[in-house]
Amino acid sequence: MSERKVLTKYYPPDFDPSAIGRTPKHLRQKGPKVITVRLMAPFPMKCTNCGEYIYRGRKFNARKQTLEEKYLNIPIYRFFIRCTRCSGEITFRTDPKNMDYECEKGAKRNFEPWRDAKSGKYNETEEETLDRLEREENEQEEQMERDKMVELEEKMQDSKREMAIADALDEIRTRNARIARNEGLEDEVALDLIHNEVDEAKLREEQEDEEAAKRAFMTASGERIKRVVDEEEPPVPGPSQTKTAQAQMPPPSTSFARVKKPKKGGVSILGIKKKPSLV
Repeated sequence: MSERKVLTKYYPPDFDPSAIGRTPKHLRQKGPKVITVRLMAPFPMKCTNCGEYIYRGRKFNARKQTLEEKYLNIPIYRFFIRCTRCSGEITFRTDPKNMDYECEKGAKRNFEPWRDAKSGKYNETEEETLDRLEREENEQEEQMERDKMVELEEKMQDSKREMAIADALDEIRTRNARIARNEGLEDEVALDLIHNEVDEAKLREEQEDEEAAKRAFMTASGERIKRVVDEEEPPVPGPSQTKTAQAQMPPPSTSFARVKKPKKGGVSILGIKKKPSLV
């Protein structure tokens, strides 16, 4: 079986590579040279896109780019990696001047106290420490005063805005009241006009009825027709007169004395007449 697994290929002595016409992949690219390498994260960082923390020493398949700039004839390289959570691109480069790496885009380097110690921040004297603390305190006080002034200005602007809104509301209320009052007056005037028109129509109808009655009881010559009464008949009392007469009559006297009724004989009840006596 081992004979079938060919690990090397035979090249004859007269083999000419230029005759193939195929260029390797790493030589096809134009511009800066970029190759794929396997590396570990040189420092802890935090992705600015999703907030994922990438610890130091995590392994990545990175793209390595050789830059044109150099430091003391030392080439500078740029590396491209992807965030493990959001796949955002993160780039960092070598810093031969400080013998370190510099984060460029896509991530933010975490705080490392030994880097500040190397820069000399933790090697300051007591006087420098007091001066720095005093300066920081002054800056904080100035920031607080500035914040108070900004807050006061905002309050003044809010109060002015509220006053303007209140004035606008008052104007709207007065205008609405004036419009309502005018509408009420207009309604009253319209009602008066309607009542006057109705009264005039009634008067006009009454006058027309009177004229029609006059024309009906007038002759052709213009004389008025009169009714001739042959016999005088006693006036028939109307219901109102009868009611007044009944009201004028005195009410019957009431008495509570016992009245004896006459007794009827048994003979009269049977219908038999009593004969008169002969004596």
